[in-house]
Amino acid sequence: MLRTHTCGQLSEKLEGETVTLCGWVDSYRDHGGGLFVDLRDRYGITQVVFNPPDSTSEVIEASKSLRAEYVIRVTGKVAPRPEGMANKRLATGAIELRATTLELLNKCLTPPVSPSSDEAPGEDLRLKYRYLDLRRAEMQKTMLLRAALIKDMRDYFAEHDFVDVETPILGRSTPEGARDYLVPSRVHRNMFYALPQSPQLYKQILMIAGYDRYIQVARCFRDEDLRADRQPEFTQLDAEMSFVDSNDVMGIIDGLIAGLAKKHLGIEVATPLPRMTYDEAMERYGHDAPDLRFGMEIVDCTDLAAEAEFRVFHSVATSGGRVRAINAKKGTEQYSRRGIDGLTEFVGEYGAKGLAWFRVEEDGSLNSTIAKNFTPELLKRIGERLNAEPGDLLLFVADSFAVTCKALYALRSKIAREMKLYEPGQMNFSWVVEFPMFERDEEEARWQAMHHPFTAPRDQDLELLDTDPGNCRAKAYDLVVNGYEAGGGTIRIHDNKIQSKVFSLLGIDEETAKDRFGFLLDALQYGAPPHGGIALGIDRCVMLFAQLENIRDCIAFPKTQKATDLMTEAPGEVDAKQLRELAIKLVE
Repeated sequence: MLRTHTCGQLSEKLEGETVTLCGWVDSYRDHGGGLFVDLRDRYGITQVVFNPPDSTSEVIEASKSLRAEYVIRVTGKVAPRPEGMANKRLATGAIELRATTLELLNKCLTPPVSPSSDEAPGEDLRLKYRYLDLRRAEMQKTMLLRAALIKDMRDYFAEHDFVDVETPILGRSTPEGARDYLVPSRVHRNMFYALPQSPQLYKQILMIAGYDRYIQVARCFRDEDLRADRQPEFTQLDAEMSFVDSNDVMGIIDGLIAGLAKKHLGIEVATPLPRMTYDEAMERYGHDAPDLRFGMEIVDCTDLAAEAEFRVFHSVATSGGRVRAINAKKGTEQYSRRGIDGLTEFVGEYGAKGLAWFRVEEDGSLNSTIAKNFTPELLKRIGERLNAEPGDLLLFVADSFAVTCKALYALRSKIAREMKLYEPGQMNFSWVVEFPMFERDEEEARWQAMHHPFTAPRDQDLELLDTDPGNCRAKAYDLVVNGYEAGGGTIRIHDNKIQSKVFSLLGIDEETAKDRFGFLLDALQYGAPPHGGIALGIDRCVMLFAQLENIRDCIAFPKTQKATDLMTEAPGEVDAKQLRELAIKLVE
């Protein structure tokens, strides 16, 4: 090794010893007679002093040519810092290295991204010079957390007898919702592999093969529109179990989450984690991944709205729509009339045609420009329904159920953030269960799988596949953390006939099903056990545990929201020879 110790390793116990460090110049300070350099590696920072009598004039002179991010190797003696000069913010702050030799391993151009700066530059610059950005302490902390979480996940599942199996990256295109990334085959002309959206089918095959507990840290690929918490390629913790029901799978993950939260966040998480049905989540929070760090639940007021003379409320309530509201406790202190106008514009982005509101006065009465359209008795009942107290702000959306969900969910999240209704670092873990099996695609007039086509219906809903698919509920469960879906899973269909029926409901005819999924349908006829599993998004879990807002900050080499790599400039063109070998002709 070129070094004897790391830059985070030296302490007073090593006083008087000669050691060698390697690292990057984090900062340097010339105090006249000598030079002070903070030397950095991923383990920490050590102060190196170039000063007589320890350093020769040649070494001191060489040290004066050092600049930020130069890579150096330095040998010297460990010594205590002068009295009163200790730096308690550093693990090595009680000592310094008094240099006797200096070797310049490599120079560095003026860095466009400064790893030693407390302020991060713009994201595009960070991604273009990712090798510099990854030197920043914040990024290194996140990458180390990511590595530790993955190791702990693997260790946990190993302790519970799961077998780690790698599944193929090059597979068959079997669309499961998002678009596949396709890979042309050179050997099989005009044919394509697909990169896996998940190891779904392979892990089901493993259950049929008798490997009753499977685990994998899997790379997955989806060609879909991106958001701050989405990437075209991502990593998931993929698990599958045989002879289990939903409670068994959720119970395994409960134990994993409790262990990770205790070790990495220092918090005790009670298990089993709370659970609510999909219908309950939509009614109370307007979303299937509700943020439970705060209250402000959505309250239905449709029956009361039908009695009002306020035309908007009355017409929506009597024509099959919904009138729903949230109570922003003490919200009148936060939002002036102009502020409420801003909230009205905000919900408009989610399809709402307006935002009705009432301020709760000191005497408990409801005050608004629309109050004259309500009887005093009706206003009182509305206040009671929403648990109104002086200073509260009551906010209403009248529209279809879908629009009220979208608008009030977004509004609830915005107000909670602006009013600071939860503590920084606060974590909430829960499950949402019993999702619908299907959702209706009105444009194509057909059913789509809410999760994926291999999800089993609840036993009591099995007959609804024939009579009322829209009301059929699935053996499905999502892990929700702070309003994010951190993972999702289902119990799978293990009966060939039921799987064929689900394919038919999804508009997949027998010939197409055989072409795309024939191997699965065949395998289900060879002693397939009841089985189910889950996939946890590792990128998203790291983002939440590290308290980040952007998933790109917890991936070493992420893509932009346009699915490009600014550092390598991928995707890029390929030469004509490669295209000829693949029998591909580009279309302008």
